Amino acid sequence: SNVATALTAREKSQAQMRQFVADASHELRTPLSAIRGYTELLSATEHFSPDGQRSVDRVLQQSSRMSSLVENLLLLARLDEENAFKRSKIDLCSLTADITEDFKLTASDHHWEFDCQAPQTFVYGDSSSLRRVITNLLANARKHTTAGNTVTVSVDRDEYADEAVIRVHDTGEGIAPEFLPRVFERFTRADKARSGSDGTTGLGLPIAKSIVEAHGGSITVASTPGDTVFEVRLPLDEPETDEETPEAAV
Repeated sequence: SNVATALTAREKSQAQMRQFVADASHELRTPLSAIRGYTELLSATEHFSPDGQRSVDRVLQQSSRMSSLVENLLLLARLDEENAFKRSKIDLCSLTADITEDFKLTASDHHWEFDCQAPQTFVYGDSSSLRRVITNLLANARKHTTAGNTVTVSVDRDEYADEAVIRVHDTGEGIAPEFLPRVFERFTRADKARSGSDGTTGLGLPIAKSIVEAHGGSITVASTPGDTVFEVRLPLDEPETDEETPEAAV
């Protein structure tokens, strides 16, 4: 039928676009590394006027940001291909507490709190990928709220749904209602009021969503001024995987 033909063509087109993005990103890695390397060498060995030094610093800053964007695009392309994760049994309270502690040290302009409401909450997944999800959510809360706000990270269980629940709550300015439905879309960025001064690629939340969904879970957000909550739900670890060694982080 025409519908089936159109769907097949669309899927082929999307697959080609994903392959193009992956190939282009891979090709960009080497020249970007060279730009960063030569710029760092210039900065270390040559004498510049104040304006010249600012220009060199700007090149370094922008090439680093572009390298981050390229790495994120490669990760998304890999997730789209549904590559197998390296799965193990993970203690979510241990993993999440560890990440929150890191933010207490590196982002001390915010208040960070951790609440393990359900100890011994295990999921079966890829530790480094789930670490990235939680890190992205905490970085998002820090980046898009002003200094002095409180970010509370909690782990709970929903026994009825057999799901582990991670919540990241912040007391910040909130997400604009018209922007809320699009926060998980790629390259979507909020207005300056929530984006702050940090450069952002608009890929942190889409990456989190892709990883969570690849683990059979879901991610949602609700927001009003002073009350923004991102909620991640993941299937609880099945009994048959209990022979795996619990692992907090890799």
